[in-house]
Amino acid sequence: MKAFASSFLLYTVVLLCFHLWRPVIATSMQNETDRLVLIAFKDEITHDPLGMLSSWNDSLHFCRWSGVHCSHRHVHRVTTLNLVSYGLVGSLSPHIGNLTFLRRIVLQNNNFHDKVPSEIGGLFHLRVLVLSNNSFEGKIPTNLTYCSELRKHNLIDNKLEGKIPEELVSLSKLKALGLTEKSLTGKIPASLGNLSSLTLLSAGENNLEGSIPEELGRTSIDWMFLVFNRLTGTIPSSLYNLSNMRCFLLGANQGEGSLSQYMGVAFPHLRQLVLPENRFTGLAPISLSNASTLEYIFLHNDSFTGPVPPNLGRLLNLGAITMSLNQLSSSNGDDLSFINSLANCTRLQQMSFHINFLKGPLVSTIANFSTKLSRINLGSNQIQGTIPSRIEKLVNLTYLSLGMNHLTGSIPSNIGNLYKIQQLRLLGNRLTGRIPSSLGNLTLLNILDLSSNNLMGDIPSSLAACQNLLELTLTNNNLNGSIPTDVMGLSSLVTLPLGNNSFTGSLPF
Repeated sequence: MKAFASSFLLYTVVLLCFHLWRPVIATSMQNETDRLVLIAFKDEITHDPLGMLSSWNDSLHFCRWSGVHCSHRHVHRVTTLNLVSYGLVGSLSPHIGNLTFLRRIVLQNNNFHDKVPSEIGGLFHLRVLVLSNNSFEGKIPTNLTYCSELRKHNLIDNKLEGKIPEELVSLSKLKALGLTEKSLTGKIPASLGNLSSLTLLSAGENNLEGSIPEELGRTSIDWMFLVFNRLTGTIPSSLYNLSNMRCFLLGANQGEGSLSQYMGVAFPHLRQLVLPENRFTGLAPISLSNASTLEYIFLHNDSFTGPVPPNLGRLLNLGAITMSLNQLSSSNGDDLSFINSLANCTRLQQMSFHINFLKGPLVSTIANFSTKLSRINLGSNQIQGTIPSRIEKLVNLTYLSLGMNHLTGSIPSNIGNLYKIQQLRLLGNRLTGRIPSSLGNLTLLNILDLSSNNLMGDIPSSLAACQNLLELTLTNNNLNGSIPTDVMGLSSLVTLPLGNNSFTGSLPF
């Protein structure tokens, strides 16, 4: 009886120990799985220039390895793999699909190559997949259907090709989709319109064709980047329902038709409007001033007609506006009145309206712009009047083009106070008088074009101080006298057209 009791007690102790240790054994096996997966990941890395994986050894628990984060709730289970900008070279191990608790994979700015492992599609908890700025090849994975928790899917700047998979529609919680690859073809799937949580769509710099799907108006997109594709057709009216739109970038496509005149009302939070190099026609939206947060307006190289939109001075955050290469004009001949309003934009740095049909006098308020202004391009219009002497106040100008207009009068003598200017283009006007000697103060100047005017007198020898001058173009004027030896001897000069003047003496060599 005692023997039986002893045996029963021993059995009970063994059984109890087994039950107590079973979770430990299971956890240990799971821990070993995650560790082995990370070792397999490291084995596929052929170059680690910063030695960031040197900590991946048995001297540290794998949860303390560089770029590895583990769960607090599920002990020693890897939830994040974050290896950004380490310069790692190699392929991504398919064993990564065994890190079953993984929620974040962030490997941007490395040099991973070969295909994106299909095994990633089995990571049910995955929320963030960022593989941008690598060299992954092949097609975009289509088997992410089971990654139902995925919120961010970023494959920007790789070497992926093929079409945008229709299967992406299964990622119902997706908020950001980055597919700027340079080689994607086909159309933008209309089914993406079913991703109601989608706020960011980046598929620019590809070879996408067809029209922008009307269905995208059902999403929550506030950042649309589709530049440099082959997209055609008009902007779907449904997109104007995306009232949270902040960045609307569709430049360098084959879009056509007119823009909604109420765009500024439809997109009250708009910060970037980038629609250049399309085939848009009609008036530029008159309501742009309602989008009070606008910072950039790029509408150049289209076929817009009519006046420059009014009241742009309300855009106090505006940093750049370019509407060049259009057909802008008005019937009253006072097309430059918008400058009076833009002068209120104290953050404005660039303003370009060249190659239009703008008429009227160059208003003196151009000198009232903020000193932050660095570029003015009003060339190739029909602008009249004189160059305001107060333009000297724009002390941060690096580029000034007023060429190919109908300007008269002389070049202001104080223009030499624009010490930072690098390009000064006043060609093709009716300017008279002498070339100001103060131009010699512009030591950063690399292009000076005063050709095809009615300038007279000699070439100022002070130009010899412009040690960075590459191009000096003075053809088709009434200049005379001898050509200064020091100017001709500028080592930086590449071109020096001087024809159709009345110079005397021999050319200095």
